Amino acid sequence: QLALVESGGGLVQPGGSLRLSCATAGLTLDYYGIAWFRQSPGKERQWIACINNGPGGSNYADSVKGRFTMSKDNAKKTIYLDMENLKPEDSAVYYCAVEYLGFSLVPKICSIFAGPYTTWGQGTQVTVSS
Repeated sequence: QLALVESGGGLVQPGGSLRLSCATAGLTLDYYGIAWFRQSPGKERQWIACINNGPGGSNYADSVKGRFTMSKDNAKKTIYLDMENLKPEDSAVYYCAVEYLGFSLVPKICSIFAGPYTTWGQGTQVTVSS
């Protein structure tokens, strides 16, 4: 079974909001760098957000900064992406991904590149349209 399973995608009007969830297979999330990527037809897979391992902060691509918020629930072992003020150009398949980094009180910076992430979900479609 897949280690990561995204859900919550769908059709939303411009200016609307959605919450995406990524259920993990019982991962201790503090040990992982975690990220969201997206890919639309004919375009490269784009990094949009990540959270450092341990008690680390989050980082965002300029295209979503101020509109998207990434979070995690360590107890539920679930990763979230809250998207607000959605635009048509946000339409894409959204993927969550993780990279094992171990735990540190000084977090490692999560990668903005797809290569380091070793485990991916199947993706969930987000369509922003009137």
